Amino acid sequence: MMIDGGNADAGKTDEAALLGRRGGLLSRRSFLIGSAAGVGTLGLAGCVTSDGMSLAEARQVYGPVPDEKFPIPAIDVSKVDPKYYRRTVRYDTKEAPGTIIVDPGNYYVYRIEEDGNATRYGANVGRDGFRWSGEAYVGRKGEWATWTPPKEMIRRQPEAAKWARGMPGGLDNPLGARTLYLYQNGAYTLYTIYASLDAESIGTGITSGCVGLLTQDMMHLYSRTPVKTKVIVLPA
Repeated sequence: MMIDGGNADAGKTDEAALLGRRGGLLSRRSFLIGSAAGVGTLGLAGCVTSDGMSLAEARQVYGPVPDEKFPIPAIDVSKVDPKYYRRTVRYDTKEAPGTIIVDPGNYYVYRIEEDGNATRYGANVGRDGFRWSGEAYVGRKGEWATWTPPKEMIRRQPEAAKWARGMPGGLDNPLGARTLYLYQNGAYTLYTIYASLDAESIGTGITSGCVGLLTQDMMHLYSRTPVKTKVIVLPA
């Protein structure tokens, strides 16, 4: 795991405090603060936003998804700043349509579209001392994936050892309903873009470098993202 020396103790404290939500199961925040790895550095252009959706529209977009393997509850959109609702924006870039660009400094994820546009999603990102920037690609995808805590996390948080052989997919699984696994040079980086039901996490830095979208947004992005998709993470 990649840790800023000045934040190592704080990271342990945060992990302990965040462990045990949802009836004693490992929370998404606990997991994501507990696993990460490092990559390189890159920069790219910005964007200009357009008008967003209304609260009523947001309640529809982020409503329940009852037909999933594990029925997904509605997001409480009153706990999400409207600027983080999904929307189409103008985005000036030379990257090809389909490319995913993560802007951790502004808590956004973009999927590049045709004609100078992008789909923008609100996100949670790595906290100070745990952010990274660089280029990767989607090496594999998972629906209701099994989560296995890294050895480093088990050493810090022995209570995670009960999932050493894997936590089955479900609403309490830290990876959520959909996961994009980020790779470099054929190797898994330990970073993911994952689905979150935690409305209050959007627009915050809580992880060790993983990126979370609201579950309905993650399902939208996942369905349009094939393996090998390029992913760029901008400097914060």
